[in-house]
Amino acid sequence: MTVSASLRKDLLEQIPNLRAFAHSLCGNGDEADDLVQETLMRAWANLASFREGTNLRAWLFTILRNAFYSSRRRRRNETSDYDGQAADRLVVLPSQDRHMDLEDFRKALAGIPEEQREALILIGASGFSYEEAAGICGCAIGTVKSRVSRARRRLAELLSMEEGGDFGPSSAAETVGEPAVTGDLAVHLRK
Repeated sequence: MTVSASLRKDLLEQIPNLRAFAHSLCGNGDEADDLVQETLMRAWANLASFREGTNLRAWLFTILRNAFYSSRRRRRNETSDYDGQAADRLVVLPSQDRHMDLEDFRKALAGIPEEQREALILIGASGFSYEEAAGICGCAIGTVKSRVSRARRRLAELLSMEEGGDFGPSSAAETVGEPAVTGDLAVHLRK
C-alpha cells in the first residue's frame, strides 16, 4: 500500500498532540513515549483501514486510548519484582514427588492392621465423629480412639516420620500458599 505524502505529513503533525494526551493518561514521560510509539505502530499497521478525508486525529487518539487501557489490563496480572525477592520465594515442587509420596502412603496404610485402618479412614478420611465411627465398628468410643492413635503411630513408623510431623512438602512451599497435606486425614494423621 502506498501512503500519500499528505497523510504522512498529517500523521507526523499529530505526534505532539499524541504525546500530550499520552502524558496526561500515564503521568510518566517515558511511558507516554512508549504509548505514542505503540500507537503509531498500530496506526501504521492498520493504515489501510483509515479513510483519507476523515478525522485522523480522532482515529489516532482512539488507538492511543485503547492501547493505554489494554496495557493497564495486562499490568493488573503483573507483579513488580525489581530486586527478585518475590521470584526467590516461589517454589514449585516436582510433581513426581507427590505421586511417590501418595504411593508410599498407600503401601503404609495397607501395612497397618485392618481394624486400625478402618478406624483411621472413618475418622480421618470420611469425616465421621468418634461416636459415629464407634457405632459403625460396633465397639466403644475409647476403642476407636485407641485404634486411630495406634494407626497414626504405625503409619509414622512405616513412613519413617517423626510422629506425623513430616507429612507434606517443605515449609518453603507452605510459605507460598501450598498446603502441606490436604484433607481431614492429614489433620488426624498429625495429631
